[in-house]
Amino acid sequence: MLLLLVEDDETIARELMLRWRSRGWETLVATTLAQAQQLAQQAPDVVVLDLQLPDGDGLAWLDRQRQAQLQAPVLILSARERVADRVEGLQRGADDYLVKPFAPEELDARLDVMLRRIGRDKGHLLRFGPLLWSRDEGGARIDGASIELLPREFEVLGLLVRRAPALVPKRVLVDALSERNQEVSDTAAEVYISRLRRKLSGSGLGIQTVRGFGYRLVLETDSSGEA
Repeated sequence: MLLLLVEDDETIARELMLRWRSRGWETLVATTLAQAQQLAQQAPDVVVLDLQLPDGDGLAWLDRQRQAQLQAPVLILSARERVADRVEGLQRGADDYLVKPFAPEELDARLDVMLRRIGRDKGHLLRFGPLLWSRDEGGARIDGASIELLPREFEVLGLLVRRAPALVPKRVLVDALSERNQEVSDTAAEVYISRLRRKLSGSGLGIQTVRGFGYRLVLETDSSGEA
């Protein structure tokens, strides 16, 4: 899972990032709303949002992101403790609200609930353009026609379609496969991407390489990356 933490307190941000990475959660950290705007393009699975940022109010940023179709659940982490503040945060698009100071164990427990819900809601059946990826079936279809995929190719395609058309960092891809007790090197990951490109050829879908960063699944009319 990919978490976006929007927090300008460097001590809190550093401690949470280290804590979450030890749990295997990839974490992006933004200390301003401008940075958060950029990092949100990577389609995080969960956003943890402070409200008092140097360049503006987190609720206003959340309003804009929801209007831009941000689907990820958002947990507000704020020192604003009034009931009215909590109610406003939930009404304006947050899924949960935790007041500072907080116990890290409680924050983790609340995130666990969100991640379980994500797994139930979107972990089994994913769509992008003509592609349907199904965990239950263990396969994928394009316009109803099955694609022949090896197990690791199936997993890589699932990671790509889950965030499509946003970027999947190569490290996230490798780490996610490694969590399944599969030894995957950077070079091996490139091999799976190459195989998938061949299998998607002519389907209207392509895999774009962002050199030095990772890959994104795109509609071919949007693809301008390395073949």
